[in-house]
Amino acid sequence: METNPKECAHNPADAAFTPLFGGAKIVLSETPKAVTPFGGLSSFVAFLEQIGFGARVMTEMPFPAPTSPNAIPLAHTFTAFVFAVVTGASRFAHTDWLRGDRALHAILGIKRFPGDDTVRGFFRRFTQRHIETFWRPLWAWLLTLVVIPKEGVHLDLDSTIFCREGKQEGARKGYNPKRKGRPSHHPLVAVLAEVQFVLHGWLRSGNCSSAGGVVAFLTEALALAPAALKIVCVRADSGFFADELLTFLEAKQLPYIVVARLTGAVKRNCAGLKEWTALDENYAVGEVWLQLQGWTTQRRFVVLRERVREGKSAVGRMLIEVPGYTYRIFVTNRTESAEVIWRDYNGRACIEQRIEELKNDLSAGGFCVREFHGTESAFLAVLFAFNLLSLYQRQIAPDKPYRQPATLRAQVFVAGAVLGLVGKQIALKLSTAWGGLAKHEPLLSAVLTWKMSTPPKLNSVPSALLAAAPPSPDSAGFAPAFA
Repeated sequence: METNPKECAHNPADAAFTPLFGGAKIVLSETPKAVTPFGGLSSFVAFLEQIGFGARVMTEMPFPAPTSPNAIPLAHTFTAFVFAVVTGASRFAHTDWLRGDRALHAILGIKRFPGDDTVRGFFRRFTQRHIETFWRPLWAWLLTLVVIPKEGVHLDLDSTIFCREGKQEGARKGYNPKRKGRPSHHPLVAVLAEVQFVLHGWLRSGNCSSAGGVVAFLTEALALAPAALKIVCVRADSGFFADELLTFLEAKQLPYIVVARLTGAVKRNCAGLKEWTALDENYAVGEVWLQLQGWTTQRRFVVLRERVREGKSAVGRMLIEVPGYTYRIFVTNRTESAEVIWRDYNGRACIEQRIEELKNDLSAGGFCVREFHGTESAFLAVLFAFNLLSLYQRQIAPDKPYRQPATLRAQVFVAGAVLGLVGKQIALKLSTAWGGLAKHEPLLSAVLTWKMSTPPKLNSVPSALLAAAPPSPDSAGFAPAFA
């Protein structure tokens, strides 16, 4: 028996629902037009084109181009991951949500968008050598685009914890305050505070201390830094209170402020301080010179004393010998007053904000494969995406306050748009409900006025960076690498 096509035709009335408030039904229909929720990415794509992102990634790609005519170019796969991160992906599987966004594919110039298995497979190919040959020159190029303030920048050090499930390489049991006893990775990052730029990053095994490998890490970071970069101070918390690091910074003639670990010797000497300079009724500062056991020289310790009071949570720690006060103690090679040292160190809170943005806004700890260097390369790609976003917003709004990635996503990138034609030219038609041209055309104009102060010339790994190559993974699983 033949079927009547009219009898099988879909009845729109069957695909209807009643809104939450109101009685009139809403009919579900469909459109063949390419629709995207991320029309606001157009100015970010234009920014990447202006700085030569695509050509640079293809130049530095450490793997041979695929020979199959159906293969997706490696630079497209890498770019797809970056945009998945920017739009809110927190797992490799989430990269699939952009595969149906044909409007985004059009503005990227990508005909075939890779799936999550392709993206995951791309990162699993990375070894230590590939990280060196890909990320080092790519990062050095990106640093040429950073506008450094004349007065210089603070270099802040910190580490964090990425909890892991399963048996990934380098995942070890270590300090893990939230999930004690669980395996983790323990990344280390260095941030240029004033320009919101990640200068360097390592992914490390979970059983590393905060200061594990920090001298090699800083050696690489300083080799990356352009000659014009002026570091006014290196700041770090008590996890980096180590003679090896302080000696290194002194040899490099770098000013530093590091929170002192409250060892018995430090506590006894600071509790016995007699001379204090009152800042107000609650705060006072003092200083003492100490040469701790194993040190070859004396160093200056600045002490902040805060009176314990109700309704105010003190930041410092209490010394048993002196009840009623908490103390914060810093070691420094700077000569300014104790008050200046304390207030300058307080600015280090910015790196904690950057780390929270990397973890919460860009899911830096969410992209994990079994291979250590594959996981590390995905981590570096997230740091790279963060830096691109930082450079982008400094170009479109140099006089406005810094906006964290999630805020940038919500305020700029999320904008409904339809891919269509204007005459014979492809057009992205932005919804006026999301700001339309009035909102996004000025951003595009700001991007198109980009003028690079220094043309990128780093087509290969500089010799200074090769000399600072990190060691191979040791028996403890410690495997630092370049960011």
